[in-house]
Amino acid sequence: MTKRAGFVALIGEPNAGKSTLTNRMVGAKVSIVTHKVQTTRARIRGVAIEGDSQLVFVDTPGLFAPKRRLDRAMVAAAWGGAADADIVVLLIEAHRGVTEGVESIIASLTAFEGKQRVALAINKIDKVKSDVLLALTEDMNARYPFEQTFMISAERAHGVPALREWLAAEVPEGPWLYPEDQIADLPMRMIAAEMTREKLTLRLHQELPYQMTVETENWEERKDGSCKIDQMIYVVRDGHKGIVLGKGGETIKSVSKASREELEEFLGRKVHLFLKVKVRPGWLDDAERYQEMGLNFKDGNA
Repeated sequence: MTKRAGFVALIGEPNAGKSTLTNRMVGAKVSIVTHKVQTTRARIRGVAIEGDSQLVFVDTPGLFAPKRRLDRAMVAAAWGGAADADIVVLLIEAHRGVTEGVESIIASLTAFEGKQRVALAINKIDKVKSDVLLALTEDMNARYPFEQTFMISAERAHGVPALREWLAAEVPEGPWLYPEDQIADLPMRMIAAEMTREKLTLRLHQELPYQMTVETENWEERKDGSCKIDQMIYVVRDGHKGIVLGKGGETIKSVSKASREELEEFLGRKVHLFLKVKVRPGWLDDAERYQEMGLNFKDGNA
């Protein structure tokens, strides 16, 4: 049989379900999923196998109107991921329809017309009636010449196999890009940091999560098969440090426990996780932090 392999970029507004779809396609949790927008910063790639095809999913940051340097760098990364991919899948939410954000994305997609293959995936189809879905499909296809339209529920896995099968048949012929047992090309240190950041984002409902980052500073393999992981949570103000720690350290203990349990499940072994919080006022303007998140610092320039 002929082997195929290619990059698939998932684009869409924040919260459209890109991370959930990536995880559903790959069959493991490689991209963090929260109810907060703008959660995905780096272009996390998940690798899925479908028959003789290997699909490398580029889970881009959500596309939105950027205001700050970090926002601008995230949006640039999303469009960069789309330009580099073999196939682009635009994900929209069935119940929200054609929002201003979707209109803006379609306007930007016109630059790809004739140069890039683009499919449409309408997500969360369980939230609307069939006539609404049909009208939305017709409206979207009148706006842009999508190669195919898929109706899915990433959360419930409805329609996902059909999308995966189509992608598998459409990516270019060629050798696989990654070893068969490798689900993501991100270093484990970054996946571990993302897991902790997800737990913090879920726990803290203020504006704080977007001014916070997590780094895995040390990863030590132990003789008993377990590993010791030291992570630093960077915040921009002293007041934020208190919020992350919580009364009597309650918040950080809870986050540490939840993150450790998920890491143990992910790695299949015992994990010793140690979290610290540090105030770094300028991390949002620190080029090195952007590089670690897989973003281009210069793309954040106004």
